[in-house]
Amino acid sequence: MATANSRLRVRRQDGVIIVEFIDRNILDEANIQMIGEEITALVDSEANPKLLVSFANVDHLSSAALGTLITVNNRVRPKNGQLKLANIDPQIYEVFVITRLNKLFSIHGTTEEALKSFT
Repeated sequence: MATANSRLRVRRQDGVIIVEFIDRNILDEANIQMIGEEITALVDSEANPKLLVSFANVDHLSSAALGTLITVNNRVRPKNGQLKLANIDPQIYEVFVITRLNKLFSIHGTTEEALKSFT
């Protein structure tokens, strides 16, 4: 599903779609919109999507990117899917805590931990 100009690296493991970001800084509005459209297409292609978003390469994240994650979460839930986040930098995690998004999302320290948490 990832195109030549994709900002994502997508793979599947044990029925879970694992999405990793190519860019270290997810700040540009156009890129964020493209990322949102790509992830939405992945979610829409599954009956019960199991999606793991890894932030392993990410140093900076804009509020628009957080909004996109909320939108993706709102697409996953009605399909009885699961969305997990992993490998979030401590400084970025602070933003999740301040905005209370750490209560909305299932956040794990590593990709492996997140994979084990899917039901």
